[in-house]
Amino acid sequence: MSEFHIGDAIKGFLHKSHLRNGIRAVQIEEIWEQLMGKTIAKYTDKIQIINQKLFITTTVGPLKNELMYQKQQIIDRVNEAFGEKVISEVIIK
Repeated sequence: MSEFHIGDAIKGFLHKSHLRNGIRAVQIEEIWEQLMGKTIAKYTDKIQIINQKLFITTTVGPLKNELMYQKQQIIDRVNEAFGEKVISEVIIK
């Protein structure tokens, strides 16, 4: 029987699991303020990842408009923060 470090085992499990997107969404929420700034973070209601799509929910009209123009920057910042391609599309709700 081979030995695994617990961290390697967890990474392997998450890589194959459906929990990965939920964990990524939580990680993005934790660094969202650093990525986008305090104002945007304050008025963002919910962040989800489904099939490499980042869903951002906000009820503030002007923020929705601003985020529409920043979609590519958001994709670049999130993927850079994780060091891999985590999202390929941003959807503003």
